[in-house]
Amino acid sequence: MADSPTVDYQLEPQLSADEFVDVLRRSTLAERRPVDDPPRIEGMLRGADVIATARIAGQLVGVSRAITDSHYCTYLSDLAVDREHQGRGIGRELIRRTHQAAGEQTTLILIAAPAARSYYPHIGLEPHDSCWIVRPAAR
Repeated sequence: MADSPTVDYQLEPQLSADEFVDVLRRSTLAERRPVDDPPRIEGMLRGADVIATARIAGQLVGVSRAITDSHYCTYLSDLAVDREHQGRGIGRELIRRTHQAAGEQTTLILIAAPAARSYYPHIGLEPHDSCWIVRPAAR
């Protein structure tokens, strides 16, 4: 069996919108993100408190994006891993690094994509049954 490629993790607060959209498209997340609205994507990136990335040979293969107060809660709003690289622990490591950067004393919160609902308990996250949302007004 061939060695797995080395994954390089880092915090990238200046991640480009083009790279972000590209990895969203290579994951399952693009269908639920405004990938065809560049100003909104740019605003999502610049408004984030933590952007953690995973790269293999320089290519972005995973990203997490979070908003935090660094004291009480961290909302992990995006976790995307290229479909070709899923199942290798990249998502779990991005979550760990995001939580570490935001403050491990915070409660990390995320809303699972429908296809990922079974993934999160597998890596140790607890379900919470009382989450409510207000959808944005139609654009």
